[in-house]
Amino acid sequence: MASLNVGGLGEYLREQRRNAQLSLRQLADAAGVSNPYLSQIERGLRKPSAEVLQQVAKALRISAETLYVRAGILDAERDRDEVETRAVILADPTLTERQKQVLLQIYESFRKENGFGGTEDGEVDPAVPEPGTEPSTSKGGRPAERPGREAGGDDSGPRRTAG
Repeated sequence: MASLNVGGLGEYLREQRRNAQLSLRQLADAAGVSNPYLSQIERGLRKPSAEVLQQVAKALRISAETLYVRAGILDAERDRDEVETRAVILADPTLTERQKQVLLQIYESFRKENGFGGTEDGEVDPAVPEPGTEPSTSKGGRPAERPGREAGGDDSGPRRTAG
């Protein structure tokens, strides 16, 4: 079987595993993958999925993003800012889950508008729900108010009257 070009992922994983003083079998058990499969990844014979990389990163207590870059899943320069922005939004304890999802939708729409957004080949980003998947009504069944507006008012500022 020919070796795949996965950007030094296998060597990097082996180095991280050894630094963590884990055997191949221990890491495989901790990551929930088979010993032979992990061995093939380390030798560059298999390209793991993002899910497997995330499990391995968690077991090694390292950044999954680093593994994604080394595996060629993420472009280090282009995608780092987007990944970090999403992570900061999702980690903010002052926002509700609904607010986080709305903010991510807005962020993605601005990226698309500026020519940077979207996933390739029409894939749907699992971190951002499809528009319309969450109800847009308040508890009383009325349309939900937009943030920053009071019910019945508008945000156009003071009005001048002729006189």
